[in-house]
Amino acid sequence: MNASPDFEELSRRIRACRICRDTPRYGTALPHEPRPILQGSASARLCIASQAPGTRAHASGIPFADRSGSRLRSWLGIDELTFYDAGKVAIVPMGSCFPGQDAKGGDLGPRRECAEAWRRPLFEALPSLELVLLIGQYAQGWHLGDEFRDGLTETVRRWREVLASPHKPRILPLPHPSWRNNGWLKRNPWFEAEVLPVLQTEVAGMLKQHR
Repeated sequence: MNASPDFEELSRRIRACRICRDTPRYGTALPHEPRPILQGSASARLCIASQAPGTRAHASGIPFADRSGSRLRSWLGIDELTFYDAGKVAIVPMGSCFPGQDAKGGDLGPRRECAEAWRRPLFEALPSLELVLLIGQYAQGWHLGDEFRDGLTETVRRWREVLASPHKPRILPLPHPSWRNNGWLKRNPWFEAEVLPVLQTEVAGMLKQHR
C-alpha cells in the first residue's frame, strides 16, 4: 500500500502553482498574480472544503480573514486559535487563489484548473479526516457528484441523509457563511435551528479527542 503524500510538500507545490495565470484551460488567464491559500496537516480531523479566497484573504494570505470567517467560526463553535490550528483543521478551497470579481463586485467562481490538478492529491495527503464540511455549491458539486441535486438549498436540506451516508470521511453540506447569504438564512430558519447544534456537537467531540 502506497504511503499518503506529504501535505507540507504538496502545499509547497500548490503555493508555487501558476496554472490559472500561465496555462489556463478554462476561459481567460487569471488577471492578477496568483496567491494560493490553504491550510492543513496529516493530523487534521476536520476539513473545510470551501469555495475560493476572497479579497481580504488574498491580501493577507489568511483563509476566511473576513466577516464570513467570523460567522463560520460561530457556526462551528470554535475560536480563532482553534480554527487556524493546522494540526486540527484543514482548509482546502475548490480554487486556492482569489478568482477575481464580476461586473457587480461579486466574487467569480473558483478556477476549475485548481481542482482538476490538486483536489485528489490533497485529500490523499489528509488521511486523518473524520468530517468534511462542504461550503457552497462548488464544493458540494465536486464532492457529492450525482448526490448534489436540485441545487444548494435542497442538498443542505438533506443534510441528515448526507451525513449518514457511507462516505469516509463523513461529509456535511453547508451554505456559504457570506453576509450576502443573510436572505437565505432568513428564508431557511431550519438551518440554524437544526443543523448548527449537530455541527457544533460533532466538532466539539472531534476536537476533544484530538487533545
